[in-house]
Amino acid sequence: MAEKMSLLSLEDDLTCSICLCVFDNPVSLICGHSFCANCLEAAWSDRSSTLFCPHCRMQFNSKPELRKNTVLGAVLDAYKGNSGISESEPMKTPVEVIKNEPEPIKCDSCMEAPAVKTCLTCMASYCEDHVRPHRENAIFRAHQLSDPLPDLLERLCPEHSKLMEFFCSKHGTCICSNCLHFGHKGCEFTSTDDQRFKQKTNLNGMLNTLEVKIDKNQQVVTQMKEQQDKLKGLAATRKHILETEYRQIRQMIDRDENEAMHAIDEELMKGQSKLASLMKKFNENVEKMSSTKSEINSLLDQSQSLTFLKARVDLPSVVNFEPYNPRINVDSKKVISYHSSAVALKEWIARLLEQPAENRILVLKPDFERTVLSTAQFSENRESSTTLPNPREMYKSRGTKEKNDKQRKDQSANITDQFPGGSTAAQSWVQRNELLKYGTILSFDVRTAHKRIVLSENFTKASVTDEPTHYPDIPTRFSVCSQVLCTKGFSQGRHYWEIKMSSNNFCGLGLAYGRIDRKGPSSRLGRNVESWCVEWFNVKLSAWHNSIETVLANPNPSRVGILLDCDGGSATFYNVQDRAYPFHTFVFPFSEPVYPAFWIFSNGSNVSLCKLIN
Repeated sequence: MAEKMSLLSLEDDLTCSICLCVFDNPVSLICGHSFCANCLEAAWSDRSSTLFCPHCRMQFNSKPELRKNTVLGAVLDAYKGNSGISESEPMKTPVEVIKNEPEPIKCDSCMEAPAVKTCLTCMASYCEDHVRPHRENAIFRAHQLSDPLPDLLERLCPEHSKLMEFFCSKHGTCICSNCLHFGHKGCEFTSTDDQRFKQKTNLNGMLNTLEVKIDKNQQVVTQMKEQQDKLKGLAATRKHILETEYRQIRQMIDRDENEAMHAIDEELMKGQSKLASLMKKFNENVEKMSSTKSEINSLLDQSQSLTFLKARVDLPSVVNFEPYNPRINVDSKKVISYHSSAVALKEWIARLLEQPAENRILVLKPDFERTVLSTAQFSENRESSTTLPNPREMYKSRGTKEKNDKQRKDQSANITDQFPGGSTAAQSWVQRNELLKYGTILSFDVRTAHKRIVLSENFTKASVTDEPTHYPDIPTRFSVCSQVLCTKGFSQGRHYWEIKMSSNNFCGLGLAYGRIDRKGPSSRLGRNVESWCVEWFNVKLSAWHNSIETVLANPNPSRVGILLDCDGGSATFYNVQDRAYPFHTFVFPFSEPVYPAFWIFSNGSNVSLCKLIN
């Protein structure tokens, strides 16, 4: 029994330090360390070039010859016999554990047996035999034993070579007892075990926080994926709704277009019917007069003078009717209204679509912000949309031709009288000195002048020529209509200027916003919502705005004055003689700066900006 117990106590000594199992076919190296043959071969198979002893790290220049340790083998056989382990029973599978198990801590006394305890006082690790004095001898009773520590040397203070059993909270480092009296005197400290427990607690708290946050983030990611699916459905629904709205808008415009085309067709039918009726009547007149003509020719051919003398021929009554070719067109009041509203609607929609989408609702529904938008949002959006008038207000200010005529009549009530010769002029007149108080100095803007217009006399005279001027092609230049603007625009106050015309045939004087079209056919003054003008076309004088014409009595002026009242929203045109006689007034709430504008068509004609001298 004693022999059996002695063999069993050698189990630690009969263990391979690689696989940590009882030796199987042990072999020894020249350094004295033994290993299982298979374990050593497996360890060396992972080495690329240099070979080491897995225990003491002794280096071999070439692979040494492995010889079986017969003595250790005999001891193993005796151990197996006493422990009841059969020879055929597989002892282990060493290869699988070679890489995963750490190297055992060896006894610092014998350097071979594995350590079972580490003395924190001696700062050494001992095997079962060499630790016995610490357990049995009273001298070592005060020494502190712990489980084997692999980092024993790292626990020594590099300055005092003593165990670092304290932790300095101020400097965040481990210190020994000597450090407490010198470099860390007065610092707050705690034991390493307490610090370890505290740090472990903090790390566990961090882990819990991380786990909670990870769960929340994963939940949010799941919710976002669900939201993605919902968004797809909402986007499809929104697209369908918007497509329906835009389709209905197009249908309404198409319906209005069809009605406008029908109105033109009706005017065409009326005109053709009237012409056909007149043609029939004139053809009947021709037949009557031709019959009389034949009768006269027959009488002239008779030779008997008595019969000829008795004959009486009366001319048909249609001879007294003077034939005429009536001026018939399709530009009825209804057709013009359709055209004007279509042009205005197009221009208004264009300006509306230039606005950011979030500002359009404030233009379409001015009361919208009181129910949806906050005050701050409303004020911000309103500032960015002030240049676009409300469509209802715009159409209200545009009105019908009769309403515009009534407004103009109200503005100029009791001011009409007769010039000599029957032309209409202003009954009330204004002292020219009163207008000159608002006089301003103007000059033509060469950047806007059409290539047929020549500017001279320090940019105060504009003439028309057939030879195009070599102006550069720039966006601000009129390219279709022979027009020019002045350099100065007005948005507030009163301003007055005078223009001298060489002839008042085929020319126009007026005002325009700076954003007036410069390239298309709609750029002509008065044919859009951005301009106002009085225009002489031959001897006819008309006021134009937004393609709506109002025919005026022509005072045949050679000098015209214009008083612009930005605050009052009006522009009055005067026939300037010794006094100033107003002959037309535009009433419109100007929403942005307006510029003096001019149209000159006749070759050789010119207009000049006058020097305002009392």
